[in-house]
Amino acid sequence: MRNIKLTIEYDGRRYLGWQRLGDSDKTIQGKIESTLKQMTGETIEIIGSGRTDAGTHARGQVANFKTTSDLTREQMLSFLNRYLPNDMVITKVEEMPERFHARYNVKGKQYSYYVWNSEVPTALERHTSFHVKQALDLEKMQLACQKLTGQHDFIGFSSLKKTKKSTVRTIEAINVNQYGNLLEFQFVGDGFLYNMVRIMMGTIIEIGLGKLPVEVIDEIFAKKVRQQAGETVPAHALFLDEVYY
Repeated sequence: MRNIKLTIEYDGRRYLGWQRLGDSDKTIQGKIESTLKQMTGETIEIIGSGRTDAGTHARGQVANFKTTSDLTREQMLSFLNRYLPNDMVITKVEEMPERFHARYNVKGKQYSYYVWNSEVPTALERHTSFHVKQALDLEKMQLACQKLTGQHDFIGFSSLKKTKKSTVRTIEAINVNQYGNLLEFQFVGDGFLYNMVRIMMGTIIEIGLGKLPVEVIDEIFAKKVRQQAGETVPAHALFLDEVYY
């Protein structure tokens, strides 16, 4: 039995997220699994590094699957990119040791979120950025990013209701880059809770708009209350850039 690792790029606009939903082919997982079955003749379940929400994009999602197929990696890459829809691309096919697991072996991830900050909207970036008309205070936003960096209990920045698992995560860096009206926020961490990046980003934006003080981040960490944080910003401006092993 071979263990195959896929690196996947996708435009998430047409899909209901990563995770398969019954027989629906409106998910990334479902679409790839049906194409793998076409390729190998086997019923295959792929294991993703983690779920992405409906509308979220990926540059470097990772998944693995087991197969008895004798196709070469090059043949698999060619077949998958021929028969998958053109908003989904396999960028790399690798043969891995039997014990490799795309989810359990993850050591960290990088996400990026894009904000178009201008009174005038953008036609070209509208599907991959969140439009904020009002001027943003970049200095305050960077202070907020500094407060979010480090090891904390991020339950207040998550849509999780209840969980027995630890909600402590370490954010190694939040890098802010500006390209004209486009702001890029890169989040690098050892793991992210449900909606965590989108809620952190909503809080950072509301701090930049002056709707929330920078100190609210300390209060959210202390009280662990989701309601004190900012809005959950839209998924279409979020990218999973890379998964670290």
